[in-house]
Amino acid sequence: MWWIVIAVAALAVGYWLLIRPHRYWLEKGVKQGTPAFILGDNWGTVLRKQSLAEMVMMVYNACPNTRYSGFYQFLLPTLLLKDPELIKQITVKDFDHFLDHRSIIPENSDPLWGNNLFSLTGKKWREMRTTLSPAFTSSKMKYMFTLISQSGEQFVKYFLKQDQDLITVEMKDTFTRFTNDVIANTAFGVECDSLGDRTNEFYMMGKEATNFNGFWKNFKFFGYIFVPKLFKFLKVSLFSRQVGEFFRNVVKSNIRSREKHGFVRPDMIHLLLEARKNGLKHEETEPLQDTGFATVAESEVNKNPKNTKVEITDEVITSQALIFFFAGFDAVSALMCFMSHELAVNPDVQTRLIQEVDDTLEACEGKLTYEALLGMKYLDMVVSESLRKWPNAVGVDRVCTKPYTIEPKYPDERPIHLEKDDVVWVPIFGIHRDPQHYPEPERFDPERFNDKNKGNINPYTYLPFGSGPRNCIGSRFALLETKALFFYILSHFEFVPVEKTQIPLVLSRKSINLVAEKGFWLGLKRRSRI
Repeated sequence: MWWIVIAVAALAVGYWLLIRPHRYWLEKGVKQGTPAFILGDNWGTVLRKQSLAEMVMMVYNACPNTRYSGFYQFLLPTLLLKDPELIKQITVKDFDHFLDHRSIIPENSDPLWGNNLFSLTGKKWREMRTTLSPAFTSSKMKYMFTLISQSGEQFVKYFLKQDQDLITVEMKDTFTRFTNDVIANTAFGVECDSLGDRTNEFYMMGKEATNFNGFWKNFKFFGYIFVPKLFKFLKVSLFSRQVGEFFRNVVKSNIRSREKHGFVRPDMIHLLLEARKNGLKHEETEPLQDTGFATVAESEVNKNPKNTKVEITDEVITSQALIFFFAGFDAVSALMCFMSHELAVNPDVQTRLIQEVDDTLEACEGKLTYEALLGMKYLDMVVSESLRKWPNAVGVDRVCTKPYTIEPKYPDERPIHLEKDDVVWVPIFGIHRDPQHYPEPERFDPERFNDKNKGNINPYTYLPFGSGPRNCIGSRFALLETKALFFYILSHFEFVPVEKTQIPLVLSRKSINLVAEKGFWLGLKRRSRI
């Protein structure tokens, strides 16, 4: 008799914990797909049957002709936002209800991760964003342009020295070495040459910090998802002690050296030290020159310094520098990989871009300037289309921080009451590949962003750097270093397919990031000069 009671109780508990969560959106009157037991809509990525981008497309297309739909990250109910006006409403107009990202690693478990701008929540995030945003204006990018340009010239010289007509290169490895050097130079005040010195300590530590393919890194992530309280209690950190101490020591020794010798260099550490001493202020007027179609404007919410009381310690500087290292090392290098691939397989686009490079170089009398680079319209069109087809993030989340209701707009809708801690998601990859927004979305077509057409693009259907006050603070930086590097490369080389080039490109199902299944193999073909 007792075993029957126990069995029934176990079934009831199992249903409540493992099955009922997947009915969350149905009970609220929201359409959803067919989530798998425990794994939810992540089943394909967990079993390596889908890339993360394919999973996004699956949930995006699961419920056609809807403004929103439900899906499940394992057992976590998540509301997928598909309607541009609804995305604007939630990420901009009603931002106060959706202030935070979903936090996976608790602040006190790993301060280096928990204190960075991406991970901070609530009042702490507001204060840090307001403090940091003046460091990423157009004038500050011009300030750092010299360092970025130096890294671009160093990159090209490495390949010119090889004195070969065609050099076969795996672009992911190559571009991460460049982005490593740029971030080391502009964020940490350290000069590197990761192409020439392939095992330099900064690059090796950066590679270790951004590697999430190992067993223990995956174990930590799944642990925080399934047993967060236990991992929080044990204070399981994301970074190894060796990695954490290395970056702390780099920043601290750099700061002490500057304070002792009084030297100044145009990098992020200098800007953060200035903010620590005197605070930074937004320029009353930004330069008139356009910094690129993909650039996201800083919200007025983030420009108000009132009641900002952030103590910028060495640890805070290290934490912010490290998150920009993350973004630069992987996300920006991924953009460069996809852009180089598209140029190689679309030679007509590359030919036109090379002509613009040559014209600009002649106008600059052989020395690239910040203003000339930003004036390259076709280069901006190519970068914009690369980010459209291959966005840095396949999606971004927001956490409901206070109760909110999505009012019905159509007869088949009813009010959707979101509770505190409910998660909403903007499926960037799906929106960018929606033929309603971009006809023939698989085709690489920079003309979508020419002067005539770009005015017709709804800004909430183009979201490579997110939307609203919590958009990516580093969009100008990412665009600037990408444009600078491609200018220097195309001044001397063109990208061409080689035997190892995968055409058409297929995304890997073994990585949570957007990477090619067989690598980004291309040839750098030396240009002939007449």
